Amino acid sequence: MAAITQGESRPISPPRIRWVGSTVWRWTVLILAGVYFLLPLWSALHFAGIKAFGSVIGFAGFGSSLWLSVKLAIITTLITLALMLPTAVYVHLRLPKLRRLLEGITILPIVIPPVVLIVGVLAIAPGFLKSSDLLLALEYVVLAMPFAYRSIDAGLRSMDLKTIVEASNSLGGGWITTLWRVILPNLRTALLSAVVLTVALVLGEYTMASLDLYQTFPVWIYVNSQTSGQVSVAASLLALFVTWFFLMLITVLATRQSRRTGGGQVSLFTVTRQETRGN
Repeated sequence: MAAITQGESRPISPPRIRWVGSTVWRWTVLILAGVYFLLPLWSALHFAGIKAFGSVIGFAGFGSSLWLSVKLAIITTLITLALMLPTAVYVHLRLPKLRRLLEGITILPIVIPPVVLIVGVLAIAPGFLKSSDLLLALEYVVLAMPFAYRSIDAGLRSMDLKTIVEASNSLGGGWITTLWRVILPNLRTALLSAVVLTVALVLGEYTMASLDLYQTFPVWIYVNSQTSGQVSVAASLLALFVTWFFLMLITVLATRQSRRTGGGQVSLFTVTRQETRGN
């Protein structure tokens, strides 16, 4: 009591019991989640065996189907970003009242079944597209549109886009320079999310590819799964590992690039000074 009357104060530390309890609870959740996700994979791997992976790789059409899926993932990602990024930026800057309408339009591929979409596309698609892989890539662009647009839209909402664009224009930066050197670096996380979601969707899509008579990697897995159960399980695990590999590769490359550029933050003065020197 004497210490209190003399004005001495002691810092009040949080209860240690509560901190230990929260730590134990977090580790419990992580362990349960790990068991939930990894135990089925370990069981499938144990059932298939290591030799089954060699059998899967030796099957006819393995390399061509895998390359087709990878090629479609690259084309779909490029087209999706080329369409969604300028559209989202323009709507945020010039037509903010149409954001709700655009959100409703981009959600339609989730509402409409893929079978209905592919039947409609095959009915109106020109002949030169039906014989090209570009048709399936364009269909995947429609499927990826809800995920890509919402990732980019979330990134645009997190920054003051109008102020950044006006500042860049007032300092002499053109529209292309502003988009490429100012907006894109600050949207790196949102673009990475859009790329990861698009690639994962393309590498795992089956319905449209099978109805279009394309033998992508998921279609190849289904066709060759009738031979034996072990080969079917090994092919499914291989598809999962391939998808993980590409997603981790995208994440690592984007993270390294973000560290080199200082987290994606770009100085408007530096950009406009470079633009002035270029002119």
